[in-house]
Amino acid sequence: MDDPKPWLTLARAQGLHAGNLPGTTGETIPPQFLPRESPATLAALGLGAAVIDALRNPDPDGLAADERWLAGPGRQLVTWGSPAYPALLASIPDAPLVLFVEGAASALHLPQLAIVGSRNPTPIGRDTAQDFARHLAAAGLAITSGLALGIDAAAHRGALAAGGCTIAVLGCGLDRVYPRENTGLAQEIAASGALVSDLPTGTTPLKQHFPRRNRLISGLSVGTLVVEAALQSGSLITARLAAEQGREVFAIPGSIHSPLSRGCHRLIRQGAKLVETADDIFTELGALLHGMRSGASAEAPEPQEDSGHALDKDYEILLDALGFEPAGVDTLVARTGFEAGAVASMLLILELEGRIAQQPGGLFCRRLPGKKE
Repeated sequence: MDDPKPWLTLARAQGLHAGNLPGTTGETIPPQFLPRESPATLAALGLGAAVIDALRNPDPDGLAADERWLAGPGRQLVTWGSPAYPALLASIPDAPLVLFVEGAASALHLPQLAIVGSRNPTPIGRDTAQDFARHLAAAGLAITSGLALGIDAAAHRGALAAGGCTIAVLGCGLDRVYPRENTGLAQEIAASGALVSDLPTGTTPLKQHFPRRNRLISGLSVGTLVVEAALQSGSLITARLAAEQGREVFAIPGSIHSPLSRGCHRLIRQGAKLVETADDIFTELGALLHGMRSGASAEAPEPQEDSGHALDKDYEILLDALGFEPAGVDTLVARTGFEAGAVASMLLILELEGRIAQQPGGLFCRRLPGKKE
């Protein structure tokens, strides 16, 4: 990225997202060009006064802080319309124009399952979230959550324990960690997965930011699993957003006497899939996760031996593009021309067939025939 300032300016224009990008004569103006347009032109394009003021008069101190953060190791902007932008998130009506990412941005292209729930779970609920995350991550899904205390943190830890990938979406700028108790956990996640926010640096974790964060958690994911939630719960907001985005919603039932079961029971009555085992999730997700169900019941399933059967042409192209050096989804998209979602799904199947192995940081490499990882 030559000059991040136009994108950083867009990130600081509250209320501007992909769903309300202006266009003229049937053509959409590239968003990075909006800050250089005149107030009259922006008004004619239908933008409100607050957005126009943010685009024309950005806070120089805020932009400087964003650039200082961006200069740190492992940090980048993922911008609307770029190959690095996750295709699944791009499909939601209010997709953000900019994502701040610390860690492996390529992880955002992996098929993800969101796991959310109470900040004050029962011990059984915490163990359940961690166990499900461990099983699902071992089978190849990235686990996405919000870094909150309770169920969120348990889900992240379960994925890390399996050696899998986990993604934390924050309701504040990535120059800070909220809650502070999870600072160490955030560092672990950034080292092998990714921290994500659409909020610029200096943004504090205010209550109104969390529904905005929740729509990213559900928007990045193929489905959302709710583990323990009261009737008045942010987790139910995430589940509602997932349903509105056309994603699967899963809920784990609990005791009829527990207040933390009532939110899940309401979701089930409203049509969420009742989940008792990880296999229930793979059954519902169907073709996208083809071949992964066999790993759901194992503690840490071993990769299968290379079956040796002939591959379809697209899979052969992908393997040739991968070579024998580790590469991420973004690199393989550039080498093959395939869509990022297709590449991620094909990689999962190749991994389960024993032809490739996943490496730290969302990278993949080929496995030599007969070689155990």
